[in-house]
Amino acid sequence: MNMSEAPASLTDLARRLAPRPGYNSTGLDSVRLLRSEAILEDVPVLYRPGAVFVLQGSKQGFLEGEVYRYDADHYLAVSVPVAFRMASQASPERPLLAIYLDFDLRLAAEIVTELGARQQASRPSPARSLVSSPMDPVVADVLLRTLRALCDPGELAILGPGLLRELHYRVLVGPQGGALAAALQQRGAVGRIVRSLARIRECYHEGLSVTELAAEVGMSAPSYHAHFKTLTGSTPIQYVKAMRLHEARLMIARQEGPIAAIAARVGYASAAQFSRDFRRHFRRSATEEARWMREHLGEIV
Repeated sequence: MNMSEAPASLTDLARRLAPRPGYNSTGLDSVRLLRSEAILEDVPVLYRPGAVFVLQGSKQGFLEGEVYRYDADHYLAVSVPVAFRMASQASPERPLLAIYLDFDLRLAAEIVTELGARQQASRPSPARSLVSSPMDPVVADVLLRTLRALCDPGELAILGPGLLRELHYRVLVGPQGGALAAALQQRGAVGRIVRSLARIRECYHEGLSVTELAAEVGMSAPSYHAHFKTLTGSTPIQYVKAMRLHEARLMIARQEGPIAAIAARVGYASAAQFSRDFRRHFRRSATEEARWMREHLGEIV
């Protein structure tokens, strides 16, 4: 099957389910559809664990000198929350259409455990935070069935859980699934870093030091730093700063309070330093970025 273009029925269903520019929610909490009509270049993003399937248009992710393609021929999978930079191609005549799946980490871990028990002889793959895998007909088929179910609430109520499980499974047994599974299994040094990422996600607004984070997972600071950067592409300090700025970006877009108050909520002692870091990271002021998000991403939830 030639995957240079997704099947017409797949894109037709995506257009129906994503009538508005930006993110469109669906009958499944873990599935959103994105419609974008703009060409974007060098946009900072922070993706949650999950997968992105681009049905029309194309995206590229950039992390540590590597380029990750996700388009009609490739999908992107993310094993841990990771900050990187992104570009996308689209137009009003040919909008970008993409399915975003947030992993159910408990379900993913269950599938990984079952797969591990059946594949004990295979050599484990090195863990990776981002992987780009070729789209194949099996994945396209489950996406098609998922979109069809999303158009029918009765069908979705019965088939939805099974479709989500199958979609998780297909990603985890895909060509790069082993690299995802290695991160999700949380074993060894990688497992310690994954647990530390969860701690950072909960406490990013606190005064976190590399020494303390390393000690919490039983690692020396140099070892922690090296393994952290290998998995995420960022140093721990860069990662915490990116987490604070991205969380602040969401709060500002949702109009949750004055910018100075939001800066304090995410851990900045100085509103002026926050403004400098924000502009350096997003290349816009906080107010300009909030306006851009509402224009390009729709309602921020």
